[in-house]
Amino acid sequence: MIRSVIVDDEPNNIENLQQIIRANCPDIVVEATASNAEEAIAAIKTYRPDLVFLDIQMPGQSGFDVLKAFDRIDFEVIFITAYDKYGIQGIKFSALDYLLKPIDIKEFKLAIEKAKQKISSRKQNLNIENLLAYIKAGQKEIPKIALPTLTEIMYVKVSDVIRCEASNNYTLFYLQNKEQVLVCKTLKDFADLLKSHQFIRTHQSHLVNQAFVKSYLKEDGGTLLLNDQTKIPISRQNRDMVKEMLNKSL
Repeated sequence: MIRSVIVDDEPNNIENLQQIIRANCPDIVVEATASNAEEAIAAIKTYRPDLVFLDIQMPGQSGFDVLKAFDRIDFEVIFITAYDKYGIQGIKFSALDYLLKPIDIKEFKLAIEKAKQKISSRKQNLNIENLLAYIKAGQKEIPKIALPTLTEIMYVKVSDVIRCEASNNYTLFYLQNKEQVLVCKTLKDFADLLKSHQFIRTHQSHLVNQAFVKSYLKEDGGTLLLNDQTKIPISRQNRDMVKEMLNKSL
């Protein structure tokens, strides 16, 4: 059995989630519910759950404030929010799961399965720690991005990523230390996530950190030459966008 706590400031949302859990996950027991950060902290300390369903935006303190109250996060978290932008960037950077209200049952089941796998390993939740560091730093520090591989989750500074290349349903990361990391997500996932950090989608299969671009070559209709002498193709439809982004960075 998996012991859980539900945190949400709306009673209707708590009841709805309880019904979803009863209908789809009989092995999950809801030990307690909480409607604000103070109640949530007390419930988590009292019941020591395996899993917390955590609303992000609540009156007063947020769901993130709940997590900040713990020195060690030894439980899994599934974030639940009605706002698709509130804190989602940090959550994605940390490879964490979140559900948008109203909850989609298929996405709910997928998030639960992933949580169960993590619970079985019983390790400190480093993903949550990365999220809290991301929120605390804001724009003052270079964030780290969580890269889930087949065997581990690596935490890499965004500034250390030279480029990303599509490899079927995976993405190959090329790092500044010459390490290559095969990540279990598509290139599209990272193109959306890293766009605000000066990464350019030059081609269907290529995503490049502008900081490592040496020059724009006119050969083959347009190619980027990187500092390590790697040449990255530019698709015809992306050519104008790439030139515009490079000019803005000058």
